[in-house]
Amino acid sequence: MQSPTTILLVDDEESIQTLLRYPLERDGYRVIQARDGEEALARFEEEDVDLVVLDVMLPKLDGLEVCKRLRNRSNVPIVMLTARGEELDKVLGLELGADDYITKPFSIREFRSRVRALLRRAATPHAARDREQVIERGELRIDIPRRTVEVRGEVVQLTFIEFEMLVLLASSPGVVFSRRELLERLRGGADYREPRTIDVHVRHLREKIERDPSNPELILTVRGAGYRFRP
Repeated sequence: MQSPTTILLVDDEESIQTLLRYPLERDGYRVIQARDGEEALARFEEEDVDLVVLDVMLPKLDGLEVCKRLRNRSNVPIVMLTARGEELDKVLGLELGADDYITKPFSIREFRSRVRALLRRAATPHAARDREQVIERGELRIDIPRRTVEVRGEVVQLTFIEFEMLVLLASSPGVVFSRRELLERLRGGADYREPRTIDVHVRHLREKIERDPSNPELILTVRGAGYRFRP
C-alpha cells in the first residue's frame, strides 16, 4: 500500500495551523506540524517529507533561514507564506530556493491549488519526460532520471523549479517561452502568481550555469516576450 503524501506545515500561529491542516488532510495528505524553525528542521530530518509549507516569520529560526538550510540538503518543493506587501521576503525566499510563495491573507482554494500544482509537478518530474533522458547542449549535461546537472564537468545544485525550467528550455532550443507560459508549465497554472517571479528564478539559474551571468550565452532574454535557450 502506497504511503500518503507527507506535507510539513510550519507556522507558529495555531489558527493558521488549524486553518491549513484541515483542507490538506481532507485532500488525503499526511500533515506534520512544526511551530518554530528549529522544530521544522528536526521534523524534516525525522520524516520523509514530500512538500514544505513554510511561514517567513518564525521563532528561533526564521523561515528564510530554514528555507536556506533545507535547500542545502534537499530539493523538496517549498511554498513560503509571506505577509501582504513583504516583497523583500518573497524575493529573498525565491533566491534562497523556495519554489513558490503565497501572500497572506489568501483563500483556501488558492492555497490548495498551489500545493496540488507543486506536488503534481514533483510526481511527473520533468517537462521533457517523453523526450531525451539525457540532454546535452555544449558544456551543459542534464540527466533527467537522476535529476543532475553538470556544467563544464562540474555538478551544480538546482532547486526543483530551476531544474524543471532548465529542462523545459533546453528541450526546445530557440523556442520562446513567455513568463506566463513558464508559470503554467512549471507550476500547473499562472493564477494568483506574479509573472515577474520567473525573472528571479532565471537570474538564479544563470548564476549557476553561465560563465558570465551578466552576459548569458545559454538562457537568453527575448525583450518583451520572455526567454529561450540558445538555438
